[in-house]
Amino acid sequence: MDYDVIVIGAGHNGLVSAAYLAQAGYRVGVFERRDRVGGAVATEEVVPGYQFDLGGSAHILIRLTPIVEELELGRYGLEYIELDPLLAAPSPDGPPLYVWRDPDRTAAALDEAVPGAGDRYRSFLDDWSQFAQALKNMFLAEPTPWQLGRSMLFETATPLPWSEAARTISRPYGDVVAQYFEDDRVRALLAWMAAQSGPPPSAPLSAPFVLWHPLYHESGVARPRGGSGMLTQALRRHVVSHGGAVHTSAPVDDILVEDGTAAGIRVGGSVYTARAVCSATHVRETYDHLLPDAHRPPEAGTLRVGNGFGAMLRLALDAPVEYANAPDRPTRTDMQMLARSVDQIERAYGTFKAGRPAEDPPLVAMTFSAVDDTLAPEGGEVLWLWGQYFPYELAEGRTWDDIGERVADRLLDAFERYAPGTREKVVGRLFQDPAWLEAHLSLPHGNVMHLEMDLDQMFAARPSLEHPNYRGPVDGLYLTGASTHPGGGIMGASGRNAARVMLRDLSSWVERVSLG
Repeated sequence: MDYDVIVIGAGHNGLVSAAYLAQAGYRVGVFERRDRVGGAVATEEVVPGYQFDLGGSAHILIRLTPIVEELELGRYGLEYIELDPLLAAPSPDGPPLYVWRDPDRTAAALDEAVPGAGDRYRSFLDDWSQFAQALKNMFLAEPTPWQLGRSMLFETATPLPWSEAARTISRPYGDVVAQYFEDDRVRALLAWMAAQSGPPPSAPLSAPFVLWHPLYHESGVARPRGGSGMLTQALRRHVVSHGGAVHTSAPVDDILVEDGTAAGIRVGGSVYTARAVCSATHVRETYDHLLPDAHRPPEAGTLRVGNGFGAMLRLALDAPVEYANAPDRPTRTDMQMLARSVDQIERAYGTFKAGRPAEDPPLVAMTFSAVDDTLAPEGGEVLWLWGQYFPYELAEGRTWDDIGERVADRLLDAFERYAPGTREKVVGRLFQDPAWLEAHLSLPHGNVMHLEMDLDQMFAARPSLEHPNYRGPVDGLYLTGASTHPGGGIMGASGRNAARVMLRDLSSWVERVSLG
């Protein structure tokens, strides 16, 4: 055999799986269709002198895992820059709100800006920190009924009466923030952060998206020096240093199945064989294109990718951003949450459901050149504006080729309300609408979460109830990536969890062979 394990796709989850397998001594081959590794965790010089991330930018969730330490990624070039404050909420009408790494400092800052908000924030953290820890434990384990049941029964205690806690967990997260906070801006800050997973504030059973907020104080927010893609570059170096092979510009045509078992892949005219194949691509790509039709599972056509999600405008500026009511540097060193109210988020989602781009989009602004001078020339700035919600399929037969530039201008117009004069500083830009995300990053319908993050496609139902535990529909085929538990975002938990499943199965295979 050519390899013990072949990994299809060099996104961060595929590389995490490959790194654990290579570190354990297995022969690993990674095959990536693009000319570089990273997938949606990559950085490129799109405008001369400016480094643009092509996908995820803020590293939060991965810091809730032991991946960086277990793989010793610092030895392979990964250097994290800590961001503090974690979040800022500038306002066109007053001073910004801040969320600091220290919960007490956050509460004090909120009290100063909105009297009473700090005490409410402390109550929120006290009520839900233990529940958030239980969610983290679920993320770092296979979503088996035993694991989920144990976590829900024994790890999700809160100081609240059981009936009150259960009622809160089952509510929309917009209702939860309204339950704890009176001020519209504080509500918007927490709700907009929760909305980054996709569902709107009114979505039923979506409370956990805000109830894991206490974890941000544990993980913090960080940036790899040199760009988000430095994480995947470090993972590539790790794999190669442990004897693995990483092939780029090597699109996989199909998965070879022999006697009901994944036996390798075909790349152009070449065949590569392995004991196991791990597909780290979108699950729809795996099921609809890579697997032979005879082995396509019945549920493949029922997986919901949704109708898009968000869009990103990446800007190169010749001078730093200047917020009208937040001239201090800390506002530019974190994630800037630009949502005036929960209603603004809901209105954007309503427009999206009608097949139209949000007319008044809430934004996440990122100016990470304020902490990393490798991203822009001296005196310059990178400004990235993530907006929601933007449909892939548009009403009235329009296409993104028709409206893309106008919508990009709309995002910049929305930002100008907070930082007037930004437009005059622009020297280059890249607009990543849902069609661009599909074409360039292999994200069907532009959904950065792969599959919609609704309860019926989460935990043991991700990607489906039939195949939840990183094992595919044929023996020897494994799945990882955002299509699997725990979903999207720069976390790597799916890659680590899948590797642990494969390591158990491979050790059993070796034992059976040795017993002969």
